[in-house]
Amino acid sequence: MKLAPRLIQSMEILQLPMLALQERIQAELQSNPVLELRDPGVDEEAPMERDEEVNPSGERDLVVEGAKDRSEDFQRLDDFADEYGGEFARREAPTRRRPPSGERDRKMDAMANAPAPEQSLDDYLLQQWSFIETSDPLRTAGRLIINFIDADGYLRTPLEELPKQTNEPVPLADLRAALALVQTLEPPGVGARDLRECLMLQRAAEASAGADVVLEMALVQRFLPDIERNRLPQIAKRTGKSIQEIKAAIGNLSRLNPRPGSLVGSRTVPIITPDVFVELQAAGEVKVTLSDGSQPGLVISKSYRKMARDRSTDRQARQFIVKNIRSAQWLIGAIEQRRQTVRRVAEEVFKVQRQFLEDGPEALRPLPMADIAGKVGVHVATVSRAVAGKYAQTPVGIYPLRMFFSGGTTTADGQDMAWDAVKVKLREVIDAEDKSAPLNDDELAEALKKHGLDIARRTVAKYRKLLNIPPARKRRQF
Repeated sequence: MKLAPRLIQSMEILQLPMLALQERIQAELQSNPVLELRDPGVDEEAPMERDEEVNPSGERDLVVEGAKDRSEDFQRLDDFADEYGGEFARREAPTRRRPPSGERDRKMDAMANAPAPEQSLDDYLLQQWSFIETSDPLRTAGRLIINFIDADGYLRTPLEELPKQTNEPVPLADLRAALALVQTLEPPGVGARDLRECLMLQRAAEASAGADVVLEMALVQRFLPDIERNRLPQIAKRTGKSIQEIKAAIGNLSRLNPRPGSLVGSRTVPIITPDVFVELQAAGEVKVTLSDGSQPGLVISKSYRKMARDRSTDRQARQFIVKNIRSAQWLIGAIEQRRQTVRRVAEEVFKVQRQFLEDGPEALRPLPMADIAGKVGVHVATVSRAVAGKYAQTPVGIYPLRMFFSGGTTTADGQDMAWDAVKVKLREVIDAEDKSAPLNDDELAEALKKHGLDIARRTVAKYRKLLNIPPARKRRQF
């Protein structure tokens, strides 16, 4: 099948979330001269005033005629001289406008207030490395090591491989000596080659400050796999310490940072802008509105439309204008079609998921996309694009629209329950268990049966892993 360009554009616009749509609109405004933003305070069809059309800046010519004294014009010259200084009257006057007395230069203020670029981990380490007192060969080896430290602060490339990555001859002995120096830099733990070494470096930094970390360092050095498997009695027996002492030492270790490099700089957090706002009215009705307030309105420039209709306009210019007007019309139509489709899909979704607005994720019902596609009168792929990357703000929180489409099961009392609701119930059962004797997957399946959910053990294990919940032996508390 061959898709028309207009249909392809509509599909692309439909799939864009709100922030991406705003970026697309800004890009179109820069590339298409006939597109303009609609001013909400001005009637779109109101005729353009002649004064604005002729002289939009509000300025008038400075003309001194002999017939009249034009004292007001000379007064304007005096005002200019007062504002710009004596340089205004000189031929070599600078072209750059000087700010009036008491008024700050806006451009300079903007440059001063612009945020400085964030310092990377490499720059931070190299800055510290420049103050390390060592020989030139070790200084060169240290810079090479820092270049291979990743964003988490680890040196994952073996030292033996580093000389192959540079044209400078760097002996392996120098690399080993330089690594010991690099590992003394801030943040503590940087330059480690694995998790054990990272934790050891951080505890060693605390030991140098006078802290008693003998037990913690022994746990990291000898019992890290046992800690991962929650084998506290075996650790206590082999170290001669009580379980309470082991738990306290593990608690101290848990405060260490396994990714020290993340302390330098910042990681971008994706911004979520809801496309749909859902409210539950007092009468029990569901109200769905779109976030049109943050979406700029687009119109086609009146002047360009006038030029396109004017036969006296150059032929090539008219063709260029008509082409851009057609492209602008397609874009405006695609945005409006996106708006209507998302609204209709959201309305049908929350007619089915109305109970969710009161009780939260536990009340989610199974909802195939085909059902909503049939009610809206579009293809299933259109519904998929309409909910892709979009979020709904509901009385119980902000959720992705795609979350409301899922399969499910039927409870013992005949109620339909979505799989996401089953996950919520599973987490509730695990949170309420006795932590000294946690439930295994078979026992969790039996516990869910008591809540009317007949689910196989392998399904329980699957959802437990999806929820990042460890197995029973790791959840046990001593």
